[in-house]
Amino acid sequence: MRIATTIFLTDETITPVRLARELAERGFAGVYLPEHTHIPVERLSPYPPGGELPRQYSRTLDPFVALAQVAAVAPELDLGTGITLVAQHDPIDLAKQAATLDHLSGGRFTLGVGYGWNREEAADHGVEWSTRRELVHDRLALMRALWAEKPTAYEGRFGSVRASEAHPKPVRNGAPRVLFGGAAGPKLFAHIAEHADGWLPIGGGGLTDSLPLLRRAWEEAGRAPGDLRVVPYAVLPDPGKLAHYERLGIEEVIVQLPSADEATVLEALDDFGPFLNAA
Repeated sequence: MRIATTIFLTDETITPVRLARELAERGFAGVYLPEHTHIPVERLSPYPPGGELPRQYSRTLDPFVALAQVAAVAPELDLGTGITLVAQHDPIDLAKQAATLDHLSGGRFTLGVGYGWNREEAADHGVEWSTRRELVHDRLALMRALWAEKPTAYEGRFGSVRASEAHPKPVRNGAPRVLFGGAAGPKLFAHIAEHADGWLPIGGGGLTDSLPLLRRAWEEAGRAPGDLRVVPYAVLPDPGKLAHYERLGIEEVIVQLPSADEATVLEALDDFGPFLNAA
């Protein structure tokens, strides 16, 4: 089993370059970075896990810039966003960013996609909350038109692009791997089957019950069963949990690192070392 990591990198934590070198040296598979452009102080949206919003949410580094540093110093690491708030991006710019990072890293990039939970943040980007899911799907379709081998036009509900020359192209099958984050449910699973390559289940709980439902939605959409990728995300690992994932046929897990200084992060990597050896 491949074990990658995720962390809220901020201006107060270990740096992307230092983290990348430590991950590569220790044999981790990759690093996935979250995204928040800003956190409005006057906030109505509750923090999904409950309680106060942790400090790192308002200090998060831009994931594409940070991942570019990772790619430059650790060519063996996979790269990913966990997740990109696609609704908050211009899709033409985002298509260029994703394709460039995938190209420069030799096809190592995974675009994790999320719909978002912070209404205030999204509103500052001009996002209408009730239609944000449709907006995300529309922007992904536009991006795929720009990633296509030949100039391809796209006309959608929320945006359009003329048939264009757009380079570089992503390395893997005309697009980076696209995984959707979000809570289990028929709506999300239908969206994954239509628009993505798989799922990032946050926390990795409840997969015994949810995986059969996702696989059914996937196959009903005409997708090949072997193409579905499920990558438990932000997992706090233990031997029993990882063994359970293996029994479910999961090949990659993303473990959660603390958003902290270098010494604290390196200590966490030491703690995760036995799981790497077992995998």
